Amino acid sequence: MRPKVVLYNPQAVFYTMPLGLLAIGSYLDRHRYEVVIIDGRLESDPVGAVLAQLEGALCLGISVLTGRPIHDALRISRAVKAARPHLPVVWGGWHPSLFPRETLDEPSVDVTVIAQGEETFGEIVDRLAEPAMNLPDLTGIAGCAFRRDGAVVVNPPRPLRDVNDLPPHDYTLIPVERFFGLKGKRQLDYISSQGCRFRCTFCADPYVYKRGWVGLEPARLGAEIEALAWRYRFHEVAFQDETFFTSRARVEAIADEFIRRRLDLAWTGTLRADQGHRLDDKLLAKCTRSGLRRVMVGVESGSQTMLDWMKKDITLEQVWQTAEKCRRHRLGAIFNIIVGFPGEPDESVADSLNIAKQLRAMSPDFQVAIFFYKPYPGNPIADELLRRGYRFPRTLEEWAGFDYIAGRSEWVTEEKWRLVENFKFYQQLAWGHHHPLRWPVSLAARWRCQRDFYDFPLEKAIIERLRPAARLS
Repeated sequence: MRPKVVLYNPQAVFYTMPLGLLAIGSYLDRHRYEVVIIDGRLESDPVGAVLAQLEGALCLGISVLTGRPIHDALRISRAVKAARPHLPVVWGGWHPSLFPRETLDEPSVDVTVIAQGEETFGEIVDRLAEPAMNLPDLTGIAGCAFRRDGAVVVNPPRPLRDVNDLPPHDYTLIPVERFFGLKGKRQLDYISSQGCRFRCTFCADPYVYKRGWVGLEPARLGAEIEALAWRYRFHEVAFQDETFFTSRARVEAIADEFIRRRLDLAWTGTLRADQGHRLDDKLLAKCTRSGLRRVMVGVESGSQTMLDWMKKDITLEQVWQTAEKCRRHRLGAIFNIIVGFPGEPDESVADSLNIAKQLRAMSPDFQVAIFFYKPYPGNPIADELLRRGYRFPRTLEEWAGFDYIAGRSEWVTEEKWRLVENFKFYQQLAWGHHHPLRWPVSLAARWRCQRDFYDFPLEKAIIERLRPAARLS
């Protein structure tokens, strides 16, 4: 009987397929190991589901994002340790990659995997499979941290591996149809590259991937997508890459693959404004002909001064050029904006809201997502805050309460927070595709947004009572 490797994806509020676990599960030798992936979002009793799979298991691996997923990861890890004290528990993913040593302060976690995890986790599993090994010495396995004689040992980092040397993701490891149902559409999540070459000072990517980037060869990507489309009959591919449009030549070759294989699929990807600026109309037309329907663009700020400060390495002119190209080619776009940086002047916040209004007005297919900056270690802005005495969460329980989507920092005033939150609500009503009966509400919301007037928000109170604001977009 093959030993079992159990992998767990914690509960969260989104239903993106667990691509990290798919990657490491697909890397393991299936002739040697049985791989079981359990997703807490799909289970009525996640603890019971995991405990039921531990017979014959070599270890439990958990992929952990910072924030609410830590709650569930801790609950599962502690339950497993209570039931099987000697079963190794391995955490990987973004949080342990940034905090490998601190994560091991938790007694129920034995090993942390740092950054790209396929080879590292594979070597750990092979070491665990050795006869008479329980919690072996993991010295020599690059890219992990572990405890030895009560002390934490952090091994040297593992260089970023070319993803073309890694096996395809085996989607039979997860219940794909259930994810389609939860998403409400037959959309397949797929990752075609890893890393990011850019240096944005608010982001942890440069710290984790050392500004490296590797992408799948277009021919391999085309063959994989075609085979998956025949198997699962999905209608859309969501490329979950950090920077999908990094290589112009690669993007064109991928579009050629979709066209050559006659893949009748829509697809979406991330696009920096400087990359959009460099995309000529001929290539963008080819992308839309191949199925490109929507891009996500990190604008981050409506102030060029702030963009330069955060080393975004784009210009506002490039943002407008990218938006105009998307409008001209009838592409949908989601523009992300961040406000509330430490020391950010009110004028910068106003500039960001103004660019949001102008982008929304350009096309009904444009959306804007606005977030408050939350310090996250592993980048220069956060490091500077640390030097000034800012206190980050220190325990996993504290990090579990870290909300980098809806939270705000203490330097954001109540007045500024209310202004931005009101705008976030009303801009969803003000622009976009609306039923004719909603036009009066849309016009009123647009009037409010254009004047930043949110007093007496009667319509907001009524709508929030009848339907949660999160469903208005």
